Amino acid sequence: MMKIAVVRVRGHVRIRGDIVRAFKQLNLNNRNYATIVDDTPAALGQIRKIQSFATWGPVSDETIKKMAPRKRGDGKFYALQPPRKGYGRKGVKLPFSIGGALGDRKEKINDLLLRMI
Repeated sequence: MMKIAVVRVRGHVRIRGDIVRAFKQLNLNNRNYATIVDDTPAALGQIRKIQSFATWGPVSDETIKKMAPRKRGDGKFYALQPPRKGYGRKGVKLPFSIGGALGDRKEKINDLLLRMI
């Protein structure tokens, strides 16, 4: 089963309640937190809900090994640094497809995570 890395890009001000609950279920409580989830329909539904506040993509095993997990409760999360050289040229309010930071990055999520370690 494929693993997906989800990184919270935006903060917690002015967010609807259902999106806050989705972040709590994914253990993404602060900016620059990451989590690894399985490619299941339930997880993809949560990711679709938070797509305006996070970025994600399939992660490689070697990238997962380089990240140091912080255990909290029953799930793992990764507290990362802000990425060197930033998220993207157009910032954290636009989708990745047009030069921003949000949404599906596909395999480029590995590059982002390595810049955040």
